[in-house]
Amino acid sequence: MRLVLLLFVFVLFLNCEDKKSKKKINLEKDLPTVVKEEGLTGDEDTSDVADRPFPKLSSKNAMEFFLQYDKVHKENKVRLTTDFGIIDILLFEDTKFHRSNFIFLTKQKYFNGTQFYRVINNFMVQAGNSDDKKTANKRNYIGKYLLPPDTKRGYKHDRGVVSMPSSEIDNPHKLASPYEFFIVQQHGGSHFLDGDYTIFGKVTRGMDVVDKIAAVESDDGDWPQRNIYIRKVEIIN
Repeated sequence: MRLVLLLFVFVLFLNCEDKKSKKKINLEKDLPTVVKEEGLTGDEDTSDVADRPFPKLSSKNAMEFFLQYDKVHKENKVRLTTDFGIIDILLFEDTKFHRSNFIFLTKQKYFNGTQFYRVINNFMVQAGNSDDKKTANKRNYIGKYLLPPDTKRGYKHDRGVVSMPSSEIDNPHKLASPYEFFIVQQHGGSHFLDGDYTIFGKVTRGMDVVDKIAAVESDDGDWPQRNIYIRKVEIIN
């Protein structure tokens, strides 16, 4: 009788542990509506762990994640503090996935410490990347994903608009690289880009700063000959 009782307790224990394990896996698959607000430092453990504040993003789950994120995080104004001054940006609400992506990355402090790494005077300035290992660590932790283009909202690549470049990988559908963005600096606009890249915001203050950044001398690869950092990106009212 005692042996039977012990076997019963042992089976019950295994059953409980199995339920806990299944519950844990399901929770990891759930898409949260609120994520850690203090942001990343670039020193995070990039392995998948149970206590991640958000799922590791991929092209398979990113769209659903940002669809849910959009329902809670409605902010649409951000401020870039750069080495050359302040740039304020209004993010468009009807490009919801791209707006949500930018707000999410801002709250994770991804952009802090990244650079304007490509500048072409009288064309555009491109930002959101860096040769700093911490930027690569942040990307590793958040995940590798692309966003589909959203180019039929009627926006044109006028001076001051914020658009998302396509990925460098073989990419015939112009899927967008979510960690990077460019600002059109060209007077009169760069309308030959229309239809190929997603416009998701516009500069409301600081085009003089954009002009200064664009005027910096660059090398043959359009990388500025002096580093131009984004020190901070924050949400404003």
